[in-house]
Amino acid sequence: MKSMRLPFLRLLSVAMPLMLLAGCSVLGNGKQRDPVTIYAPQVKVSPDPSWPSVTWQLAVAKPTAARVVDSPRIAVRPVPGELQVYKSVTWSQPSTDLIEATVLRALEDSGKIPAVARTGSGIRADYRLIMDLRRYEADYAGNAVPSATIELTAKLLHTSEQRIVASRTFLQVEPSSGTEVAQVAAAFDQALERLGGEVVGWVLTTGEADASRKR
Repeated sequence: MKSMRLPFLRLLSVAMPLMLLAGCSVLGNGKQRDPVTIYAPQVKVSPDPSWPSVTWQLAVAKPTAARVVDSPRIAVRPVPGELQVYKSVTWSQPSTDLIEATVLRALEDSGKIPAVARTGSGIRADYRLIMDLRRYEADYAGNAVPSATIELTAKLLHTSEQRIVASRTFLQVEPSSGTEVAQVAAAFDQALERLGGEVVGWVLTTGEADASRKR
């Protein structure tokens, strides 16, 4: 019996490393992922001379959004009721971060407000901007090319009184010059720039009107 089992054990000791190597080879040769293109919007909002100069300070809260909207994936709606994402492309940040950064930078660059910062930064803010991002997608809406579509609701809150001064819904629809992802991304740059300008102008004008009444 011993003389029969020994060759089998030797055969097994040789076969096991070969089986393990074969398994590693299969795992290592899996299908590679396609390279990902990252789009990083370069948005700069030009200040409007009609915007009022204010003396109060503002805190900007990070926008809220549904999980499907708050994503770095570039969403596209080919037909009503169906939401997909472009393959192998992504934004440099989730959509809510893009909105927050655009509004903050536009306010800072405007030269119209003495201090603006993110909520929790420590500044003593007189007002707080609260935003909810409803849509951030390329929508075909029955057309041959999609439009960069951004829908945002905003509320301006008086901090010490916890009073909502005003609220507004902003909608930007910017047609793309074509169906290529790079063309769609460029349309988003324009839509984001216009949206940022509208939000900043509204915040400064609305906040100053409220502060003037209190003065």
